[in-house]
Amino acid sequence: MDKSAVSKDQDGNAKAAGKPEKPEKQAKPERYSSDSEIPTWRRTRFFVILMLFSGMANAYVMRTNMSVAIVVMVNHTAISDPDLESGSEDPRNSEAESQSQDGEFVWSYKLQGYILSSFFYGYVITQIPFGLMIRYFGARHFLGWGMMVNSVAAFFVPISARSGGALGLCVVRFIQGLGEGPIVPCSHSLLAQWVPPDERSLAGAAVYAGAQFGTIVSMPLSGLLAHYGFDGGWPSIFYVFGMVSTVWCVLFIWLVQESPAASTRISEAERRHIMEAIWQAQPEESGRVPVMGIAKSPAFYAILVAHAGQNYGYETLMTMLPTYMYRVMDVDIKANGVISSLPYLAMWIVAIGFGMLADFLVRRNCSITVIRKLMNSLGQYGPAVALISVGFVHHSLWLTCVVFVLGMGLNGAIYSGFKINHLDLSPRFAGLLIAVTNCVANLVGLTAPMVAGHVIDHRPTIENWRIVFYIAAGVFIFTATFYNIFASGKPHW
Repeated sequence: MDKSAVSKDQDGNAKAAGKPEKPEKQAKPERYSSDSEIPTWRRTRFFVILMLFSGMANAYVMRTNMSVAIVVMVNHTAISDPDLESGSEDPRNSEAESQSQDGEFVWSYKLQGYILSSFFYGYVITQIPFGLMIRYFGARHFLGWGMMVNSVAAFFVPISARSGGALGLCVVRFIQGLGEGPIVPCSHSLLAQWVPPDERSLAGAAVYAGAQFGTIVSMPLSGLLAHYGFDGGWPSIFYVFGMVSTVWCVLFIWLVQESPAASTRISEAERRHIMEAIWQAQPEESGRVPVMGIAKSPAFYAILVAHAGQNYGYETLMTMLPTYMYRVMDVDIKANGVISSLPYLAMWIVAIGFGMLADFLVRRNCSITVIRKLMNSLGQYGPAVALISVGFVHHSLWLTCVVFVLGMGLNGAIYSGFKINHLDLSPRFAGLLIAVTNCVANLVGLTAPMVAGHVIDHRPTIENWRIVFYIAAGVFIFTATFYNIFASGKPHW
């Protein structure tokens, strides 16, 4: 017998020679033995944070573009005409006469307030349901497909406004709000799964500062599209941003995974580091949501109140600032978007800086409770002072911009304050906690443009605008003080 006809494998098992053997698939050797050896840009959690940041930016683009678009959509000449308001002239005739200089819709400031708020009605009702479902079904698909609904609905905004008027537009914006509802609870849940405790301030600031980045992109580009875009200008705002957001949704669903344990792209060293850092100090899994514990927790209510105050003040500026710049400061639409975006640029930059500072203090074993209160105080008392002051510098566009930029810049500190505090109380239930606080906060926030619309309706004078700003400043001061009394950074559940 030919010895070459039979060979043996390493275990001594005979096998026929002359037939090429399919090589066994061997485990890929680990390139890194510890997480510290992995360059930041190669860490999978860095990619997840980047995708969440860009998703938050897309969400706020879709949320804020209406604030700029409505400035050119509305016929300001017609709604300022006393004859039209008294009903002595046909609105359609007045509209036709001034369309060469003004928008195509005769909507009062009060009605504009309801249109700007309609998005938030859809947004708030999905918060708590998604917060509960995340625990059982995960966050990734809710976030990706929810944003897909938001993105596709954007294409119907121009059609609904022109065919269905204010009511039709409100319905589509409501649907967009429904789709965007999962963005915050799902982002919080993914941060809880992917980010170790000593990186949370910066990671949270980076992700939620996407809101400012989205506003920075949305306002100036919306202004340019409104002036130079196709289909009459303002409709192109929703077509262009709707397409960009749709592309993001596809990439997110395809590339981002639920957790380090489920990821197929993460290195073993990074997976081990994240899971050990997050779960080693957490309370034992009880299998049930600690409803009574949450309901009785002063620390939870501190976050809830601070979140509500933040949304009221922020939504006041986000929805009304372009109108203020146009009506009071006499800024044209092309410059309006750029100038209105400057406070958000400052907020984005400062948020990252404060996030780095907060994580540095955490690593130096400073009290997390003290860090959260310090950051939140800067983030809410600062803009309160700015809102009180801005009504007295309306004679100067330069001073007005400086006050808004300083106030909103300091507001960026909240991302290392109450906004990330849910993760301190419980990484396991962070998605549910922020779903509840975000729901309540947006119910409060959606009243901001309506309150402002009622205050300035018929008389958009600087005196009435001061009232709008005083109300927002008072809310900031009260909620920041409440947070300082009751907040905590210690793990609860």
